[in-house]
Amino acid sequence: MASNGDFSDEGSQPGSPLLDAHNARGEIEDQEPLEQEEKPLKSAMKKADHAPQPKRPELPEQPNPDTLDLSKLTPLSPEIIARQATQNIGTIGHVAHGKSTVVKAISEVQTVRFKNELERNITIKLGYANAKIYKCDSPECPRPTCYKSFKSEKEVDPPCHDILMSTMLSGAAVMDAALLLIAGNETCPQPQTSEHLAAIEIMKLNHIVILQNKVDLMRSDNALEHYQSILKFIRGTVADGSPVIPISAQLKYNIDAVNEALVQTIPIPIRNFEATPHMMIIRSFDVNKPGAEIDELKGGVAGGSILTGVVKLNDEIEIRPGLVTKDEQGKIQCRPIFSRIVSLFAEHNDLKFAVPGGLIGVGTRVDPTLCRADRLVGFVLGHRGRLPAIYTEIEVNYFLLRRLLGVKTADGKQAKVAKLAKNEVLMVNIGSTATGAKVLGVKADAAKLSLTSPACTEVGEKIAISRRIEKHWRLIGWANIVAGNTLEPVQQ
Repeated sequence: MASNGDFSDEGSQPGSPLLDAHNARGEIEDQEPLEQEEKPLKSAMKKADHAPQPKRPELPEQPNPDTLDLSKLTPLSPEIIARQATQNIGTIGHVAHGKSTVVKAISEVQTVRFKNELERNITIKLGYANAKIYKCDSPECPRPTCYKSFKSEKEVDPPCHDILMSTMLSGAAVMDAALLLIAGNETCPQPQTSEHLAAIEIMKLNHIVILQNKVDLMRSDNALEHYQSILKFIRGTVADGSPVIPISAQLKYNIDAVNEALVQTIPIPIRNFEATPHMMIIRSFDVNKPGAEIDELKGGVAGGSILTGVVKLNDEIEIRPGLVTKDEQGKIQCRPIFSRIVSLFAEHNDLKFAVPGGLIGVGTRVDPTLCRADRLVGFVLGHRGRLPAIYTEIEVNYFLLRRLLGVKTADGKQAKVAKLAKNEVLMVNIGSTATGAKVLGVKADAAKLSLTSPACTEVGEKIAISRRIEKHWRLIGWANIVAGNTLEPVQQ
């Protein structure tokens, strides 16, 4: 296994919640008993690190994965729901409308973790946090205050800036439902509000809760006018008829009503546990510390959401498309990555097996330099030899939006979406993969696209299409894959 080398690690996760427990456990095992009296700590930060942590409750033991009866498992099985999330709920909306603040109010987890995110106070990487929602059955607890959320359903917090739209679409690919944030102190709709709503409509997301945020900055009459503008905005969309809840995420007003809406309006998704495992990778990490000894190195970690099937410890896995190179003739080659699962985590909980729902950390024996700084994002993980084909060209039936969302002409009207043109370069989102696509040909509502990077996908999958307009990628429509040219991977 290779060491870290000279690559920069500025973009890799300094303290992944999927792995903190794993790292902490390794550090505790490596410590030797102190023979002398412990020296006083030099700084307040070190004191905080060494402060006694509250004892975590013991979780029910998971059954042996080798004797697991998948036909009897459900998303509400105690051995599953105690250790991992079973629903992915995303937050969407315009920049600075309070998405990360809402996630923190519900889960008590700060999803803005990186240095450049903290300096600019924006979300850049895809954020995530776990929470459980409980209901008090006592008749003395009226609704909605009987609903309480605690740190531990999975919240996905994608960035909302138009330059980061591809990351938002990657997050939408694993969402079961969405919280649409609309700030009350700004007019509705804002550019990314419209774009995100169109994006989740493309991804066939039907369960939406609308949050009218920042009501603490509004007068009551203005709040009612803004509420009417929200109803007008969502009329005729996938969000039509969704509940609209006034909240203040910063002050945690009405968060109990949000918890109630999540429980009452979002059903438990139907999962196929017996299908072939198929996991979409949306984050990847190198968890080794700088200067680690060779015998202490750990394999790379892939973080993502399982769409179908169940993955277990010691499973032989394949990651596609894998290493993409060119041969002597300049043709693209793909070498899938083969490995074995050595650990499974959901936040701080280690697992013997993982099911669809939530974000799972999969510890492997892959060279960590291949996983650092999200290098596996967009790849697909599954059992060896059971993954879909790798496509370099795809044929699609496409559908374009009538108007460009967030772009207006000189007279203040929304700009129209131009038809696809031969040889233009678009961006397509296939699952969690964002790649360039050159238009080779167009006929009516059909098009043939050449992908800049190979993608692991299959016929029938729905993809999002974006066009570069005024130096930003703008969502212009969607398409269904009907055929394509596949690439035979190089087996080693």
